[in-house]
Amino acid sequence: MAMEGYRGFLGLLVSALLVGFLSVIFTLIWVLHYRKGLGWDGGALEFNWHPVLMVTGFVFIQGIAIIVYRLPWTWRCSKFLMKSIHAGLNTIAAILAIVALVAVFDYHNVGSIPNMYSLHSWLGLAAVILYVLQLLLGFFIFLLPWAPVSLRAVAMPIHVYSGLFLFGTVIATSLMGVTEKLFFVLKDPAYSTSPPEGLFTNTLGLLMVLFGALILWIATRPQWKRPKEPDSTLLQSNGGAAEAMEGSVAVNLANNPDKSDPDPNSEARKRNFALDETGQRSTM
Repeated sequence: MAMEGYRGFLGLLVSALLVGFLSVIFTLIWVLHYRKGLGWDGGALEFNWHPVLMVTGFVFIQGIAIIVYRLPWTWRCSKFLMKSIHAGLNTIAAILAIVALVAVFDYHNVGSIPNMYSLHSWLGLAAVILYVLQLLLGFFIFLLPWAPVSLRAVAMPIHVYSGLFLFGTVIATSLMGVTEKLFFVLKDPAYSTSPPEGLFTNTLGLLMVLFGALILWIATRPQWKRPKEPDSTLLQSNGGAAEAMEGSVAVNLANNPDKSDPDPNSEARKRNFALDETGQRSTM
């Protein structure tokens, strides 16, 4: 099936990938050139892993995970495969974020620096905890075939909204962390004098904001959502009994288009179709 506005989508996708990749490169240049590299000894070099892993995993990889369903060349893939890819990317992002937290806590503890006193630290820890919770709930409700159809229908809009909300929160928290770090380390010359490191890192912040804007725009355009799967695809085993049941109902109705359905479970069938449509609207 052809995507409406394919050229516009492709242009935005390429732009998002380029900006996100530049964000990661700028972060590496910042810590390798201006902050003297990476290490794992409890010192400042270990702290440098924190921004690198956060921008790489929590910003860039999470952004790709959000729009993976929107890629038109994956629409022929089974929905279960795309769910697995989505979950895998989010798992990688969560692991990198947790390692980034370990790095910053280790750095603070070795240097006798207080933990969890800034707004950046509060929001950052909350974002990681909520992200892991979102990942676990998504795994058990949407990826595994155990959850009932009614639960998936209720959880889907919450899952989509919370994913986009967390992505925006992560970018805002990253900007706070970058600014906080610059205030601490730029003393001579001071951050207020706009030294090269300050200007360079401010540019990194702009790149992250632009990346977030592009990802959110792609993820919220209804014309770029994954289309509803045909009945034959739904009948295939794709990791959930609910999808197979919905496919069989669709086939029965297609074979009898002119007959009324006296079955008292017809309302339940309608709800199943509504659920399938809700699932196709998901960006997550």
